[in-house]
Amino acid sequence: MAEELRAAVGATQLLTDASVVASFESDWTGRFRGRARCVVRPADTAEVAAVMAAAARAKVPVCVQGGNTGLVGGSVPVGGAILLSTARLTALEPVEVVSGQVTVGAGVTLAALQRHVRAEGYDFGVDFAARDSATLGGLVATNAGGERVLRYGTTRAQVLGIEAVLADGSIISRLGGLPKDNTGYDTMSLLTGSEGTLGILTRLRLRLVPLLTERAVALVAVDDVAAALSLVRTVRNRLPSLEAAELFFADGLALVRARTGLSAPFAEAYPAYLVLECAGRADPTDELLEALAGSEAVRDATVAADPRGRHLLWSYREAHTESINSAGVPVKLDVAVPLTALAETVAALPATITAACPTARPILFGHLNEGNLHVNVLNATSEAEAVTDAVLRLIAAHGGSISAEHGVGRAKRAWLGLSRSPQEIAMMRAVKRGLDPEGLLNPGVLLDSA
Repeated sequence: MAEELRAAVGATQLLTDASVVASFESDWTGRFRGRARCVVRPADTAEVAAVMAAAARAKVPVCVQGGNTGLVGGSVPVGGAILLSTARLTALEPVEVVSGQVTVGAGVTLAALQRHVRAEGYDFGVDFAARDSATLGGLVATNAGGERVLRYGTTRAQVLGIEAVLADGSIISRLGGLPKDNTGYDTMSLLTGSEGTLGILTRLRLRLVPLLTERAVALVAVDDVAAALSLVRTVRNRLPSLEAAELFFADGLALVRARTGLSAPFAEAYPAYLVLECAGRADPTDELLEALAGSEAVRDATVAADPRGRHLLWSYREAHTESINSAGVPVKLDVAVPLTALAETVAALPATITAACPTARPILFGHLNEGNLHVNVLNATSEAEAVTDAVLRLIAAHGGSISAEHGVGRAKRAWLGLSRSPQEIAMMRAVKRGLDPEGLLNPGVLLDSA
């Protein structure tokens, strides 16, 4: 098989040295680790197909890794698997200006895509802090959300075409980009969010959005989650230009300031904070200020329209992840609850976590409009399973989802039944068996091997 892999990708792109392979065997947080027999780095769809065909003949599993920014262990190899890196699938085709679409390789980073399409007057509807490392294949495989879901929806809403390699090495390619194509099962939607368990994404045709250069960002202090929800409802009703509504709390702000040296945003400390961003063809600053002035939920606020000022205000929110990781290895849980249950859930989380692990230090932040919370728990790795169980059961009790945008991966596989019925899981298993009967693609991700 080694000879077949070498022939498929070239001798320099088959990595077998243990010290080199080791750099691919842990996730970004350092919490999840695995073992790979080798790493292959194909350059195009044909090479991916050759690798998968060789693996299928030998019945050796294949794990897929993009930017390795995932948080649920989905890109970490299982013992004895081939790790297929998408790092060389970086083709950026010309922007199709008339249709507002572009076709890219699955290994293209989000930041590279943004630079490419902005040069042609377009933008991409998904954005988040890991843009410099996260790849488009990973975004599609996990149906990533991020900061712009409020306006543009999740990654699934941006996908118009997919090219992928199946478990037997065969290729499916639907890259026409037709907005309307009602000819049976939606292949793109099926593979989007499948976490690499049904096929290896190699090329993607993406919907683009207008490039809106006039922006205003507000950092707003509020009393609690209920006040934050009230404010976002007021602003959203008044401002079609609202693009993001990000929530964080006093303890997260304190951690960010200690890690980054940022100054206090206001003279007084407050329990909760929102970052709001509006974008349009004309400067939305005055409209944003007027909307904030009309809400009784605002305790204090500062607004910036210049790039430096906007970046500074966003830093209070986007520096959360790196600041949390600098404080230790966190248990990271990405969840969502209905907005009607969000305030109650946030209030219940600290006691729920402490009951599972008395030494735990929870830090919460998230995307307010979608009820999406990122629950980060420091000082709890020794009780990771107990903390995960307690939090996910609380979320399920409030009608929520155990995974809002990062996927299930290996970390949450045991709790899938909290969000999906036995009938749904059986259907998912049937699809998996139909496309991957030997269970070679990302084994142990999303579904167990039963």
